[in-house]
Amino acid sequence: MRGAWRVFELSLGEMLWSRRTVFLAIVVGCPVLIAAVIRIVDSLGVVPLRINGQRMDFTAIFGVMIWVLFLRFIVPVLGVFYGTSLIADEVEDKTITYLFTRPIRRSAVLIGKYIAYMVCTTLVVLPGVMLVYFLIVPFNQVAASFSMLITDLALLAVGLAAYGGLFALVGTVMKRPLVVGLVFAFGWEQFALIMPGYVRRFTLMYYIQSLVPHAMPAEGVASLLQAFFTETPSTLTCLVSLAGAIAVSLALAGRVVERREYVLDQ
Repeated sequence: MRGAWRVFELSLGEMLWSRRTVFLAIVVGCPVLIAAVIRIVDSLGVVPLRINGQRMDFTAIFGVMIWVLFLRFIVPVLGVFYGTSLIADEVEDKTITYLFTRPIRRSAVLIGKYIAYMVCTTLVVLPGVMLVYFLIVPFNQVAASFSMLITDLALLAVGLAAYGGLFALVGTVMKRPLVVGLVFAFGWEQFALIMPGYVRRFTLMYYIQSLVPHAMPAEGVASLLQAFFTETPSTLTCLVSLAGAIAVSLALAGRVVERREYVLDQ
């Protein structure tokens, strides 16, 4: 862990000042911009969203944004772009040998970079979620729904950890990890979630969205989407499954890094 901590200190600064962080800020900034537009429209006396002619509650709007924008899009995207790059970027830049010649275990390099990824993404994503919350939810509803915000923040952190761990493994095994990661997150997972039977249990999103504390609107498109997920596992099952996925992914990724011979092209 001492070696992992040293790698974390080195990697965190690089991640925070990298082009990926600019991309991260832009991606997280889009929901913030949408929330600001909703607040401006509401202040002008115009109803932002309606379902079957009924005004949509602001906490429900926030729940939909968390469910659709953050959990279904932003979290997988960040997991793919950051997770696959933890080792793959070092190989591509031909700097992996400099890390592996240090007197620390190879797996400590992976763990240190993974922790840096978690800190970097949560430092940007979670404040963005809070901005969206306070822009959308009226002040008089904050006390009643603040616990929901805390649950959302914890859920997003779990999602980032799960996808980061999985794609860290992909980045250590595959030659083109980014392509594989995108196909898995926005191909396989989206297809598997709408399939009947047990196929959806082999996706991370099945367990993550089962923890969402929001009740989707009773009518309209959102309810049709939620109809696919009526049979949801228990909270304990979701947490155990996600924790197991993180542990297994990182263990396998560390094993691959320890045993693999990295031959760099000249």
